[in-house]
Amino acid sequence: MTSPVRRWWRARARPIYVETRVRGDLETLWQRTQVAGEHTRWDVRFSEITDVEQQEADAPRVFRYALHLPLRTVAGTGTSVGERWRPDGSCTSALRFGSPDPLSLIRRGSGWWRYVPTDEGVRFLTGFDYEPGWGPLGAVVDRAGFRRLVGWGTAWSFDRLRLWVEDGVPPETALRRALLDLAARGAFVGVAAGAAGAASASSRRGVRRLTVALALGAAGAVATAAPPLPGAPRARRTLRRPPDRVARQAPDTLATLRSPT
Repeated sequence: MTSPVRRWWRARARPIYVETRVRGDLETLWQRTQVAGEHTRWDVRFSEITDVEQQEADAPRVFRYALHLPLRTVAGTGTSVGERWRPDGSCTSALRFGSPDPLSLIRRGSGWWRYVPTDEGVRFLTGFDYEPGWGPLGAVVDRAGFRRLVGWGTAWSFDRLRLWVEDGVPPETALRRALLDLAARGAFVGVAAGAAGAASASSRRGVRRLTVALALGAAGAVATAAPPLPGAPRARRTLRRPPDRVARQAPDTLATLRSPT
């Protein structure tokens, strides 16, 4: 990363952090985050995760991941290693990943998961960062909105997982409820705008446009602030900034974990 755009990106890009509190047992949470088939059910960032290599129980795990897009599948490889039993009762999982696909906006990166038992369940958090692909253009696109999209997808997925562990809402059901919730909000905004347009039909064009615009703004604010349907995930339920030193600190295993080839 030697270009001025890349140096600007590295100076300004903030690592992604997401944390949620799950009222459930650590064993269930570990299973649903560490088993590939369970992981892809709740994590919107992946369509497939396939284990490639794991020699021993404590050895680094090698896997392939893929995201199915409408016209193409973007794939990559990763390595991870978990600490199932730490002296303080917590667990960690360190990860390095990368993709040679020219379409992938994430070229390579690293991160971790941390599971911290509390009196109210498990504090489940992640911190990760990546280097964008696409050359200097990728740095601009990443800062313009892609990084925020990745952070939102991570937060939404964490709440989807929480609903699965706490309330028994399957991830597939949670997705349907989220889409229904989005459709209901859109319908509310559309009806409000239509009603405003009909009420001001006899007014001058400028007044009618202003009335509809105000109605759209008010309806949009109400739709955004309204609580979601029961069982619908919501990214805003998660914490997006590390609250303490433990949350910001990567596990020691990340420093010794090799990058995927």
